Parts: sequence; structure tokens; C-alpha cells
Amino acid sequence: MNTIICLRPAFPSVGAARIIAESASFRRAGSKVSFADSLKGSVVREKPASRPNTPAPTWRQARRSERIGDAAADVEGARAAKSRSRAIAARLAAEVERLAVELQASRERIANLEATLDIDPLTETLNRRGFERELKRSLAYVKRYGATAALIYLDLDDFKPVNDRHGHAAGDAVLKSIAAALSSRVRASDVVARIGGDEFAVLLWNISEPDARAKAAALEAAAYAAPVTWGSSTLAVAVSAGVTFCGPTDAAGEVLARADAAMYARKAQRRRAAAR
Repeated sequence: MNTIICLRPAFPSVGAARIIAESASFRRAGSKVSFADSLKGSVVREKPASRPNTPAPTWRQARRSERIGDAAADVEGARAAKSRSRAIAARLAAEVERLAVELQASRERIANLEATLDIDPLTETLNRRGFERELKRSLAYVKRYGATAALIYLDLDDFKPVNDRHGHAAGDAVLKSIAAALSSRVRASDVVARIGGDEFAVLLWNISEPDARAKAAALEAAAYAAPVTWGSSTLAVAVSAGVTFCGPTDAAGEVLARADAAMYARKAQRRRAAAR
């Protein structure tokens, strides 16, 4: 009978090899477990010293923290932007208020300048520019409503000798005195103006022809009755007044020309009367 002998290989099995490798690894790592424990699969490694017992945050918690941080940053940014906007709005409001004050002051200065352009600085009555404007308005009113208006043109007689003998300051005093006398003898609705060097004009509203001529004579007397004391001299200057009426078809230049012609006719009449 033949006998069959089976020889097992000298190499360890896979499981034994794994156990031997793990044992060697434990020895190298300084593990405090026994070889028997390793065989049982209950390997216990030494715990690291002083490691905090805090669970690591998950990715959801990290993302939530990021969102909270972003929201807080957005809120802070919005507050800063709102604060800047309020500061800008306050500056703009202050600038608008300043510009409004300057605009009002400019309008007042312009109005004052416009009024000054129409005023004679010496007599404080209207100048020729201002009087022509008022005359045009009067003619438009007469044309539309059929009202009546009269223009009295006044010129000083022998005024040049006053300037020659006593100086222009004396002549200015005479002009101011006559302007005050004329203004005090008319109604508030009437207009007094100095339209030339020694020429005045008075525009009368709602007046008849006899009353207008009587007013012209009264103004001549009032001007002569307002003498000026200049040093040791008394300066009294006569005035000649011509009258004309405003018609619905008249232009301002035509009315002034007629009044000027009437004044020269009156001046010639006074000279003839004085020569007798």
C-alpha cells in the first residue's frame, strides 16, 4: 500500500501574517496592549493628553455661521450707507437754503436797482425814463377805459443865472425846493417827475380841462413861493407851465411834444406881460 504524505508549506497563512504585522506595528508604536488583545481585535490606543472634549462643527453649522456673518455685515453696511445718505441730504438741504436766501437777496437788489433807475437822485422824483413809462401806462388806460388825463410841462425861468452867480450847489437846492413844492400840491395818484435839467412834468388823472389849467397856474405860484436862502441871498425862481390832454390815439412822444410847445407859449406870454 502506497502512503501519500502531504507537506504543508512553510509560509504562514494570510490571517497569521496579518496578526504578526499588527503585532510588530504595535511594538513600534509603543502600544500598551497585549498581543492577546490584538488577537481579540480590541486594540486600545493611548488617548492624547489634554484634548478638548468639543465636537467638531459640521459643514451645515459652518455654512450657517457664514450666513449669519454675512447678514450682520449687510446690516452694518446698510446702516453706514443710511448714515452717509442722511449726512449728504443734510448738506444738500443747507445748500438749498443758502441758495434760496441768496436768490431772495439778489431779487431785492435787482428790484432796488430797477427802482433807482427810474428815480432822479437829486429831487427823489421820477426821472425821464420813469415818467415815460408811467405816461405810456396812462395812455393805455385812457384808450381802454375812456378816462381823462392831463400833462403839465414846467420849465424854470432864468435858472442859468442862479448857477452862474451862486454855483451849482445853489442851483441844486433850488431844484429840490421846487420838486418838493410840486409834489406837495398834487394827489397821491398823480405823478411828478424831473425830465430834464430844469424841466419838470406832472401827470394828472381824472381831471377836467378847466381844473387842469387851474392846477397849472397853482403850481407856477407854488414853485415861486418856495424860495431858497443861500448865504445872504434869497433865491426865488419863476416857473412856466404848459398844459395838454391825453387822447385815446396819442403816443407818449406826441403828448410830450404838445406839452413842451404849450410850455414855451406860456413862457413867451409871461415875458410879454413882464415887458409891459
